[in-house]
Amino acid sequence: MTREAKAKEIIKRLSKLYPHPTSALKHDNPLQLLIATILSAQTTDKLVNTLTPDLFKKYKTVQDFANAPASDIDEMIKKVNFHNNKAKNIKAAAQMIIEKYGGEVPQTMEELDALPGVARKTANVVLNDAFGKPAGIVVDTHVIRLANKLGLTTHKDPVKIERDLMEIVPKSEWQYFGHYLTYFGREYCPARPHQCEDCPLKELCPDN
Repeated sequence: MTREAKAKEIIKRLSKLYPHPTSALKHDNPLQLLIATILSAQTTDKLVNTLTPDLFKKYKTVQDFANAPASDIDEMIKKVNFHNNKAKNIKAAAQMIIEKYGGEVPQTMEELDALPGVARKTANVVLNDAFGKPAGIVVDTHVIRLANKLGLTTHKDPVKIERDLMEIVPKSEWQYFGHYLTYFGREYCPARPHQCEDCPLKELCPDN
């Protein structure tokens, strides 16, 4: 089976389990998703979701975040890894959105990638889930592990993995493919030792 054929079969199977999956990060608008995704770097979505309700209740607009002392933001997010840097980046990103983009979260990869605290993965999440404008495929730790495990790539670098996946995944599925693997990893194929009897991708996995 070619990598392209395998990718299509994975999509066929996982799309039945997870129709139109979205980010697990709770949000009501593009700004909230941007901030939640910045917070989620090297931190679980579950932990981020425990902090953002109070954060978004206190800071409702991009202006609120831009005006807030970074130390005040930091106090509310101190349970996440690298909270000090993330607080500074959130404030700086909000200021840049106001100064360069009229207070609206930008909708291109280049503009999002230029924001403080934002790299390609974060930009992909926002473009995919806030705007429905995929420019690529979200590659998180689950995708890195499972794309290798399933033989879709041999790379460990997220950018190279994304490039490999974009070559074999139909563009119509870019928005969902990363989520398929993330949901699958959480439910069926975690990094820790586990049973594979009920795996929906069992026949497609080189380990079986």
